[in-house]
Amino acid sequence: MKQIIQSFKTGETILEEVPAPIVRRGSVLIQTTRSLVSLGTERMLVEFGKSNLISKARQQPDKVKQVLDKIKTDGLMPTLEAVFNKLGEPLPLGYCNVGKVIAVGEGVSEFKVGDRVASNGQHAEYVCVPKNLVAHIPDNVSDEEASFTVIGSIGLQGIRLLNPTFGETIVVTGLGLIGLLTAQMLVANGCKVVGVDIDSAKLELAKKFGVIPFNPISGDVIKFIEDVTDGVGADGVIITASAKNNEIISQAARMSRKRGRIILVGVIGLELSRAEFYEKELTFQVSCSYGPGRYDEEYEQRGTDYPLPFVRWTEKRNFEAILQAISSKKICVEDLITEIVELNNFMKIYGEIGSSKSIASILKYNSATNLNPSNTVILNSAVFEKKKGIIGVIGSGNFTKMTMLPALKNSGAGYKYIASQGGVSGTALAQKHGFTHSTTNYKEIINDSEVDLVFITTRHNLHASMVVETLNAGKNVFVEKPLALNLEELDLIIKAQNENSKIVTVGFNRRFSPHVEKMKSLLGNSSMNVIATMNAGHIPSNVWIHDMKIGGGRIIGEACHFIDLITYLTGSKVVAVCMNSMGLNPEENTDNASILLKYENGSTGVINYFSNGSKAYSKERVEVYSQERTLIMDNFRRTDGYGFKGFSSLKTSLDKGHKAQFTRLIDKIKNGGEPLIPFDEIVNTTKASFAAIESLKQSKWISI
Repeated sequence: MKQIIQSFKTGETILEEVPAPIVRRGSVLIQTTRSLVSLGTERMLVEFGKSNLISKARQQPDKVKQVLDKIKTDGLMPTLEAVFNKLGEPLPLGYCNVGKVIAVGEGVSEFKVGDRVASNGQHAEYVCVPKNLVAHIPDNVSDEEASFTVIGSIGLQGIRLLNPTFGETIVVTGLGLIGLLTAQMLVANGCKVVGVDIDSAKLELAKKFGVIPFNPISGDVIKFIEDVTDGVGADGVIITASAKNNEIISQAARMSRKRGRIILVGVIGLELSRAEFYEKELTFQVSCSYGPGRYDEEYEQRGTDYPLPFVRWTEKRNFEAILQAISSKKICVEDLITEIVELNNFMKIYGEIGSSKSIASILKYNSATNLNPSNTVILNSAVFEKKKGIIGVIGSGNFTKMTMLPALKNSGAGYKYIASQGGVSGTALAQKHGFTHSTTNYKEIINDSEVDLVFITTRHNLHASMVVETLNAGKNVFVEKPLALNLEELDLIIKAQNENSKIVTVGFNRRFSPHVEKMKSLLGNSSMNVIATMNAGHIPSNVWIHDMKIGGGRIIGEACHFIDLITYLTGSKVVAVCMNSMGLNPEENTDNASILLKYENGSTGVINYFSNGSKAYSKERVEVYSQERTLIMDNFRRTDGYGFKGFSSLKTSLDKGHKAQFTRLIDKIKNGGEPLIPFDEIVNTTKASFAAIESLKQSKWISI
């Protein structure tokens, strides 16, 4: 299928051929008929993409600070590679989609095949959208009209926050698409509406809708509002403009009456004058997109609705309200349509987007397109027949993009598939690294007889089931940690591995770092005390890694790295685990904990996994004490030895062992030999991570 994407690196807007999405649980698959180009939002994205690196940095000072912190801990070159990889990500454009449902996912009863719907889907021939972001279109509303649903909801949410009453005077600053829709809704609400803009054509259009127009070029907007309100001032101001200076927010304060309300929907400078707000006791609030539910994964992705008696207007119900307003002619959108352009002629819109005077541009899609779109795109015609080391990658997230694929370079692997949920990120990675196929259906990889090694880098809750599927298909598997989230999943993997005798490798890369291998060679087989400290950094509580059902928490999901590392150094297996966490009543998804490990050979391990440290300090540190000797490894860049004859220190660039692990793994697949990490050690490490959580819950040592 075809989809419009934006490159932040080159600034190009491209109509790309990508695999169509497959319908997912809780979602509907939609064949697009129309999509509306949000000229304000998309203009900002396009212009940002076209700007140079210095300009990009000036626009994102918070990101510059993150880069500087990363340089301190990881070094210059790894940081630059990460930055350029990030800039190379393609961004799918669009969020105002109209189309026909062609497939319904499990758990969806509100929609059926053939329904006409509006959603926040992108500019693509097919989109898969969760049910809470989809709304039925009334029969008397055309596809063109319905394409205003989502952008209208942005204005509607601003109005709901303002809470205007019949007869109030409301100023709408900025009469772009959202501003004109907002003004119409306020008029329908019984308000006296003043529209402020410097574009005379937009002012004329607003006047047609019953809005009092004012061009600030022609006079003083503050005095004009005073005249219109008999000296009282505006009851409310909704700012739908886009500007970098602070003049608009200052004007909004000065034109408001005492105890007036100001709502920001657009993007403006926000250096507020305390005096302007203090003297009038003004209320100021920023509106968030389409309404309650926005950015809540439970609502948007998992389909959990907010109860109507307590949250009357969610984003989905806002969509429905806009469609009803269009249906009843309370909102007129036909006059806002400047042009309707065939998808293949998209550059007629995007090529002139920086200077366009259009209000609303609509993309038209070929309605005769196949109802069974291909989920796989062939990018080149390389031949893999009778070759070994042919790989398929399931997952195109940060680990795949920033770490795994760069480390796989020159490993000798044959690159066949990348599978991604939406198709855009996977296709971009496939093109960059020379893969022959991009797909949205991971089963294509598992069922392909030429693929003999599958890489799984999805969210953690999918790891175990995909590993079992891969093993049962007779293929070797690499899975990024963790291997599983609970003992039931682990047992299924053990059973599948026993039955199929294929290699299972987990991304425990630290043991392959030259620093760790040097430490291992110096220590020999003696008993030892090992202290590993992870200065992990804070991750917000709403991120999926903290969800025990999806991410497993950071102890199971990340601290397992260090259990494996200590197991490798000691040459022994964990027999008992005890974990203590910061706080009076710590939860099982804690990420501030100390783990004690007992090993079969008498060695001990301590893992300090902390998220409350400074990012300026080294991220990872390992100390080993054995036979009156000490080794200190700092962030996989420097290792110092004390008490060792012939060794004092090892210095390298940051090297956590990823490249060595992947190169050796591909060699094993091609030439045979023992697994890189013994499977019983992988199982032991996984069980030890589960035992750490159980220890916290029971407040005692847990035997493995």
